[in-house]
Amino acid sequence: MSRAVLQPFEVYQKARVQFVQTVAELAKRPQNIEALQSAGVMSLLRPLLLDCVPSIQQSAALALGRLAKHSEDLAEAVVSNEILPQLVSSLGEQNRFYKKAAAFVLRCVAKHSSTLAMAVVNSGALEALVQCLEEFDPSVKEAAASALRYIAKHTADLAQAVVDAGAVPLLVLCIQEPETTLKRVSAGALSEICKHSAELAQNVVDAGAAPFLSALIPHHDAELKRSVCFCLANIAKHTIDLAEAIVDVDIFPKILYRLKDTDPGVRKAAATCIREIARQSQDLAKMICSAGAVVSIVDYINEAKGDARLPGIMTLGFIGAFDEALAMGIIAAKGIAPLKDALIKEPDQSVKSASAWSLGMIGGHSADHSRAMAEADVPSHLLAVYKFPESSEDLKKKSSQALKSILQMCTYLPALEPLISEAPPDILQYVLHQFQKTLPNDNAAKKQFVLSEGLKKIQEIKANPGSKLRQYIDEINSYYPPEIIQYYSAGYEQQLLKKLDDYNAD
Repeated sequence: MSRAVLQPFEVYQKARVQFVQTVAELAKRPQNIEALQSAGVMSLLRPLLLDCVPSIQQSAALALGRLAKHSEDLAEAVVSNEILPQLVSSLGEQNRFYKKAAAFVLRCVAKHSSTLAMAVVNSGALEALVQCLEEFDPSVKEAAASALRYIAKHTADLAQAVVDAGAVPLLVLCIQEPETTLKRVSAGALSEICKHSAELAQNVVDAGAAPFLSALIPHHDAELKRSVCFCLANIAKHTIDLAEAIVDVDIFPKILYRLKDTDPGVRKAAATCIREIARQSQDLAKMICSAGAVVSIVDYINEAKGDARLPGIMTLGFIGAFDEALAMGIIAAKGIAPLKDALIKEPDQSVKSASAWSLGMIGGHSADHSRAMAEADVPSHLLAVYKFPESSEDLKKKSSQALKSILQMCTYLPALEPLISEAPPDILQYVLHQFQKTLPNDNAAKKQFVLSEGLKKIQEIKANPGSKLRQYIDEINSYYPPEIIQYYSAGYEQQLLKKLDDYNAD
């Protein structure tokens, strides 16, 4: 063929190569996206996916992926331009570089919403992506696993579609591969599948994932450890049986060491996993305590800040709720102090709410538990949070419930007396109920109640006739001679002054 004939084809090919490579480079920068879209870049890239030159196909797919990644509107444009069927049809035929680029596009479309993820599924992409998990090249497997992860994350139906396509056993094989990045993405994909329901989590367990996930807990890579711990948490959170399946693969005590990990994300993920196991049953909570988890969790809460404290705080609440021995173990491990600290100092109201709830779970079992709370001045702080105008309704509710739970068991009266002048009527009746129950059997406390002016304070309370509050005040008053009650009653000073005036007049 003559040079004159070949030259225009070579020029045309060079122009196509330059075009797709330039567009792919421009698509990296967010400031260029709008201009590219206005120039009709989608319709220009689409035919290049079927170009006879493999490098042009790959660059076109890469550019489309970067555009779709930028915004949901551009991802929808990929769908509306019917680009997905072209990608899927060539996914099983092209070389590994194209497969990576095509999987990247599918991932970037699916990540934005369940609707777009369903469009990817409807294009027949799942079967092609699952086939890519069987490729020899680890980078192709990684790209496919990442796309499956973003499909599965949105809804249980989408995750079920990934399972039905046969992805789970292959993802389990992928976490056994030597490449760390492949392990990461595959563990993340399994985690996204597990989180939706017990049935989906059971599929992952039945595929034999748990032992391999457990073996990765001490891995050197922080991101992988995070993915593994969250995956285990997403399995354990659904049922007791699934939580036991996780415990049975020997995650303790090695997951406790991750609470001291250098990476904050790993520490939080490990605490989340422990929380999901602890909440399932009393037996599991006891097992966790036997492994030394309480001291580790207390240390974790002391060291963490912000919402990272939340899983640790809730773990103590779940453990403490089951029985008084477990709750006393938390008290012995000095667990009250970090919970109180979070209640007082954390700005995030969800963290405060969790702290209040946990304190109530631990302190409401017996007089000994509530005394530990009272000696730590927990009731007054719970009351302050409850009364604070800017506290959310949930925080007020949790503080009120915790306060009532502790007060109902508290016989340590010195800690209750300051609440008499501060508590609103709905809390005050619980405070006075404890005095009403305790004073008749403790003469020293009865005397102290007078000396500390507690008896005087309750005479100043405006209680409605027939109310519980009025009933408790009247019963407490009945434990003292009438002269003492009269002495502290409102207007008694005026009566004495009147008697003095009358006496002087005589």
